[in-house]
Amino acid sequence: MSADIEPHPPIPVIELREHGRPVAYRLPDAAGRTLAGSGILETTPDPYEPGWWQLKAGSMVGAATLTTPAGQAITLRITPKLPIARLFFLLGYALNPKGWQQDAVDVAEHADLLPALAHTYERQLERALRQGTLQGYRTTEETSLLVRGRIREADQIRRHYGLALPVEVSFDEYTVDIPENQLLRAATERLLRLPAIPTLTRRRLLSHRARLADAAALVRGHVMPDWRPSRLNSRYHPALHLAGIILRDSSVEHIVGDLRVNGFLFDMNKLFEDFVCVALREDLHGRGGRTELQGRGIHLDEADTVRIRPDFVWYDASGHARAVVDAKYKAEQPEGFPDADLYQLLAYCTALHLPAGHLIYAKGNPHTSHRIRNAGIRIHQHALDLDQPPKGLLGDISSIANALSDRQHASGS
Repeated sequence: MSADIEPHPPIPVIELREHGRPVAYRLPDAAGRTLAGSGILETTPDPYEPGWWQLKAGSMVGAATLTTPAGQAITLRITPKLPIARLFFLLGYALNPKGWQQDAVDVAEHADLLPALAHTYERQLERALRQGTLQGYRTTEETSLLVRGRIREADQIRRHYGLALPVEVSFDEYTVDIPENQLLRAATERLLRLPAIPTLTRRRLLSHRARLADAAALVRGHVMPDWRPSRLNSRYHPALHLAGIILRDSSVEHIVGDLRVNGFLFDMNKLFEDFVCVALREDLHGRGGRTELQGRGIHLDEADTVRIRPDFVWYDASGHARAVVDAKYKAEQPEGFPDADLYQLLAYCTALHLPAGHLIYAKGNPHTSHRIRNAGIRIHQHALDLDQPPKGLLGDISSIANALSDRQHASGS
C-alpha cells in the first residue's frame, strides 16, 4: 500500500436506541451510503464535518450485518425502548394469546434483543426435544422396483404401460422428516448464521441441530410447510411459534441492489398493531358478531376503486360494522397526536357508515375524543402504557373493548 493513501479506519459497531436522538459516527462514504440505502434507519451526512454521518433509529429494533459492494461489513444494533421481557410478552401474546403464560422464559440476563431471542428459542427447543424427536407419518410417492404400500394404478399405466417393473407406489412412512422438525431445523440454522449469538447459546443450538439432522432442510424461497396444533405435537408448540417468527416477518436475509443484509429486525409498528388487534379480538370473543384483522373488501368510493384497510373491524351478526380501530405505535407529542391519524379514521368511519371510531396509541393521555364538524362522527383517542405488567396492559385493552361496546362511545353524539 502506498504511503500516500490513508487507509479507512475500521467501521465501528453502530449502536442506536429506538426513536432515540441522532448519533454521530465517523464512517467511510461507502458505508454511509450503504446505511442510507438500507431503509433501516435515517442516515444523513454531516454538512459541517466531512466523514461524519448522523444516524437515527426509527421503529426497527434488533441486529443486522450489512455488507457493502466492496465487501465491508457494518454491524448494526438497535435497542428497543421497552424492556426485553415486555417486548417478548407483546410478541408472545400476539402469536399465541392462549398460551403466552406457559411460554414465558426468563430473558432478564440479556439486554439485547437478538441474544434474548436466541436464548428463548434454544430453551424452548430443548424442552421440545427433551422427550425425543417427534415422529409422524409422511405420505411418500415414488417409482420403485419393489411393491410397497399401494400401487398408483393411473400413474403406472400412464408411465409404464405393459411393464411390470418399475412400480409407481404410495406409502406412509413413520419418520422424523415431518414439517414440525423441518421448521425447527430451519429456524436453528437461521439463528446460527446471525451475528451476536452468545457462545453458550450457539453451542447448544449446534447440538440441537445435530438431533434434527434427519429432517429435510428447507429450500430458500419455497413455501414453508404447514403444521397443525394437536395433542401429539403439543410439547413442540412454543418452539414452533418462535420458529415462525425467526423464519418469517422478522428475519432479514436479502439483497437490496448491491447491498447484502443479514440479521434479525422487528418493526415495532407492526408488533404493536398485531398485539392490540389480537388482544381486542380475544377480549371481544363471546360478545357476539365477528372480528376481522386488516379489514378486507372495504372501499372508500362508490366505484370500489379506493381500497382501505383498517387494522381492526368488529362486525355484528348481520355483517354490519359495529366498531373500527386503528393502532398507532407513537407517543403523544406536546402538540398532540398527528391530525393525519384523525383524517384516516374519519375515512374509515365514513366508508363503514359508523358514528364513531377509535385510535389506539402506544403512549399518551388516557382518553380524549373529537366530534367532527358537519359529519356527526366522533373519534376517540386512547393510549396504552406498554411499560407495565401484562395484567395491567390487558386490563387497559379490556377497558377499550368495553368502550367499543358502550353505546355512548359508539355514538357520534
